[in-house]
Amino acid sequence: QGHLVESGGGLVQAGGSLTLSCTASGITFSYYAMSWFRQAPGKEREFVGSITRTTGDTSYADSVKGRFTVSRDNAKNTIWLVMNHLKPEDTARYYCGAALGMTGTNETRQYLHWGQGTQVTVSS
Repeated sequence: QGHLVESGGGLVQAGGSLTLSCTASGITFSYYAMSWFRQAPGKEREFVGSITRTTGDTSYADSVKGRFTVSRDNAKNTIWLVMNHLKPEDTARYYCGAALGMTGTNETRQYLHWGQGTQVTVSS
């Protein structure tokens, strides 16, 4: 049974930076495209960024492009989300998801495994 655990969330001032990590167990990590999503209170879960299984190609939501970076290390079963120039509107609970296949998409239904999330709060 796949298990994902996120960490690294916290409270940061606008303009600051945070790095989130997500470590997987119980799955063959290199079989999965990995993505980050976020969900603010009262809103739907939205796509943030994704990284392919092995090539390391990434894609991002327009709202975070140029500020956030997704990376992975298959030997460590871990992905990261480096968030720079944070804005109050980035405040949300951040989740990692694992999708079988080469590339992750912005469709939550594609993802077989989810973590419990980590809270990011950006103060103005």
